[in-house]
Amino acid sequence: MRKFWAENGLHLSWAIALVAMLGSLYFSEVKGYMPCKLCWYQRILMYPQVILLGIAAARKQQVYMYVLPMTLLGACISLYHYLMEKTDWIKSNSFSCGIVPCDAEYMNWFGFVTIPFLALTGFVLISAIQIAMWRIDRARRA
Repeated sequence: MRKFWAENGLHLSWAIALVAMLGSLYFSEVKGYMPCKLCWYQRILMYPQVILLGIAAARKQQVYMYVLPMTLLGACISLYHYLMEKTDWIKSNSFSCGIVPCDAEYMNWFGFVTIPFLALTGFVLISAIQIAMWRIDRARRA
């Protein structure tokens, strides 16, 4: 299993980041959903990873030390955004989000899958893969 993650982790992380980026562009440019302020923060943390992970995968270089801070921060923002949509106790404590309200649900698949949930899933998957690659790299050096 370690060999699989060592050989394919960067490519999988890049594919997840690419799908997340294309999905957010689809929602805003094709479907016409205007992103709120928190959505923009999540995009700021996800979009550069497409380039960073793509270059790292092509060169077979480890970049977990650069990717993990962005994905963990992105996961925190996505979780906050998701809880803002789904709970009342965060809505009452939330800040003003600008023209587009941050608690607006443009879509709600199966009763729980919203756009922030999709972003959270992407950030968590990339984080998990990068943590696995970090542990493999650390074990290899020891």
